[in-house]
Amino acid sequence: MKTITKTLLGSAIGLAMAMPAMAEEFRLGLITPPPHVWTRAAEAFGAELAERSGGEHSVTVFPAQQLGNEAEMLQQLQTGALDMAFMTVAEVSNRAPDFGAFYAPFLANDIEHAARILRSDEAKGMMDQLPATVGVVGLGYGMAGLRQIVSRGDVASAEDLAGLKLRITPFAPILDFYNALGAAPTPMPLPDVYDALANGQVDAIDMDAELIWLLKYYEHADTVVQSDHMMFPMVGLVSGRVWAGLSDEDKALIAELVAKHVDSTIDSYVALEQDWLDQIAATETTYTRVDADFFGDAVAQWNAIWSEKSGALDMLRDVAAATAE
Repeated sequence: MKTITKTLLGSAIGLAMAMPAMAEEFRLGLITPPPHVWTRAAEAFGAELAERSGGEHSVTVFPAQQLGNEAEMLQQLQTGALDMAFMTVAEVSNRAPDFGAFYAPFLANDIEHAARILRSDEAKGMMDQLPATVGVVGLGYGMAGLRQIVSRGDVASAEDLAGLKLRITPFAPILDFYNALGAAPTPMPLPDVYDALANGQVDAIDMDAELIWLLKYYEHADTVVQSDHMMFPMVGLVSGRVWAGLSDEDKALIAELVAKHVDSTIDSYVALEQDWLDQIAATETTYTRVDADFFGDAVAQWNAIWSEKSGALDMLRDVAAATAE
């Protein structure tokens, strides 16, 4: 009997080792609408994963907060209820404050400089802490464009922003920046922004050029201020629980393809950012370009706050200096 049991057990183990990894349909969440660069990159990732895995794996993409806001999706990643997400580094910084350093005002001189910072070995190394601190695996950075300001009223100086209800992405670095300006930063999910600006629920918004143009926020504004005051990174994440259950082969393939497709968003914004800005400037909305001086001492106030909150700030400043042209 023992011999038969050992034989059966050995056969079962041999059969299990010979069987291919089980097919999986992964779920990937985003907050961005279907036409957005991030959403298209997620769909391209899913298509290539299905092709490269010979149909063993597929990805269903859920854009536009179908699975909840980013805080909710991050919780789902932590429990394994959600497999993957292309998520703003902003949300990650709420759990891992080091990542708030990416939002240092005027860290990047322009969109190309932002790309070089995100592609640096030092920036990539910051993702090593995510499994322990957040319960997710970071596989690569993408980004949206640099941040601009859209206002329902005239903005000739930073003082004109004082007291304005200004829509922000809900995270600490940008909250601290607009508090330093004396504005009234108002966290709001992306799908609600258009109506809120149109009906006066908010007076102004902090947004990237792509969405200002494609979602026509300028139609309900008197002024667009091209300030380029912050970069806005994205990170490709996999649930730590899901990652632990993958074979080494699947981990290698998914890591390669996530990194490839989130990085492709960087190329997209470098190529398209100026066209979007030019089209916005050509509308009837007042269009103003400003630099760091426009914001007075708000930049210095932010730096003082975040030098205490993020251990990565000095490191990223060194990277920015080394990659400037």
